Amino acid sequence: MSSPSATNPSAADETLRAQIFQRLHPRVYLERFIAEKIRPDGRTFDEWRNVSVNVGTRFTQLLRCSRHDALAAGSISTADGSALVRMGDTTIVCGVKAEIAEPELDRPDQGFLVPNIDLPVICSPKFKPGPPTEEAQVLSDRLNEALIASGALPLSSLCIHPGKAVWTLYVDCTCINYDGNAFDAALLAMLGALRNTTLPKATYNEETGRTMCSRKTRSPLQLTRNFASASFGVLDTSHVLSDPTAFEEPLMDVTLTVVVDDRGELISTTESGGAISEETLLWCISRAKERALQLKD
Repeated sequence: MSSPSATNPSAADETLRAQIFQRLHPRVYLERFIAEKIRPDGRTFDEWRNVSVNVGTRFTQLLRCSRHDALAAGSISTADGSALVRMGDTTIVCGVKAEIAEPELDRPDQGFLVPNIDLPVICSPKFKPGPPTEEAQVLSDRLNEALIASGALPLSSLCIHPGKAVWTLYVDCTCINYDGNAFDAALLAMLGALRNTTLPKATYNEETGRTMCSRKTRSPLQLTRNFASASFGVLDTSHVLSDPTAFEEPLMDVTLTVVVDDRGELISTTESGGAISEETLLWCISRAKERALQLKD
């Protein structure tokens, strides 16, 4: 006669079996959830993960209580602006560092905006030690394109003296926990950090050829637009998942990112992995506009 434990496997055994099946057959595992109109993390197809944004003093206090103190202290203590974004379990810290540089000859009155994202080993087992991954480089390029396309920060506002001195803003993000959709989280962190950034009053002396900065007077950046991105994954051409997780992302047939402002104006769309129908695209744009309004505050 078999024991109760043999005929009634414990919840721990069932969880272990599910984890093993998920690792061996991830696509089938996800499809079984999709068939029940639910996702592995309990969300519906069009449900977003919770988002929190912390900037300035509150952000610094959070970092001091964090297990990532060493990372935070080195990259944020001297930043001119900073922000911390949590999107579900994806956590990204961003710092803005301003330096004075000479402008380009063909753009004498425009400064520079240099976004970058780092996906270190500590944030996920999928990333290995070594030079920046291709994924990080692609994300950095996409973030730069979104910031420039939005026109939210006019590069002319970074001019100190035409042809002589301009501000260069290094907008550096570091992912300290990766659970998918790093683009949306990083863009939100960058915007939060830029809005938190203040620059010292700078004056160029033509006689000495030097730029002097005030230690007392600082001014915020002149951001002219509120915008946000919303990313989606398309499975089997008919199932659209909002804000995909790290488990869902590699299983998607197509991924789509829509960037819109809070007035509903479309800034850009980016697709990878294939094409989607016009109906799906329009639905995603509509959902992205709703998301931008949610994130406005």
